Amino acid sequence: MAEQQQGQQQSDQAWGTRRRRAGIAAFLAGLVVTLGFFAFFPGLPHVIDWGAVLVSLAVGGLARWVCQSWMTKAAKKPDRV
Repeated sequence: MAEQQQGQQQSDQAWGTRRRRAGIAAFLAGLVVTLGFFAFFPGLPHVIDWGAVLVSLAVGGLARWVCQSWMTKAAKKPDRV
């Protein structure tokens, strides 16, 4: 019984670590893509100002939230066989 609980805790901890790493990767991807957009998109001044940094942080946060909520929803959904 104790071994089964310990195995479940390790599984939950591994899932939490995977979810956290995916959230960090999504945040960094959103941040970099948005900064790249502001830096290289034709027609925009090629200057990274505080507004671009704040928008990039917001997009990164949104990407992290979407990724983590998607992973949580996928984990709660029963497997269809």
